[in-house]
Amino acid sequence: MDNERFHLTLWTGDRPVMHGWWGDLPTVEKKYLRWVGERGSRPGARITLTDEADGGRVLKSWPDEGH
Repeated sequence: MDNERFHLTLWTGDRPVMHGWWGDLPTVEKKYLRWVGERGSRPGARITLTDEADGGRVLKSWPDEGH
């Protein structure tokens, strides 16, 4: 298992302010939801979950693109 496969990033504006890496998708999906709830109200907050084993493909993004 690749312990750094899934990358979670909290951005404010154009800079990352918090990162985390996990190897287990169910675990990182729970972390993603927690970060949205705990940190999503920060001004300019954006949270992304990417799959580094798939070239950095974005699996989830908050707020949703287009909103």
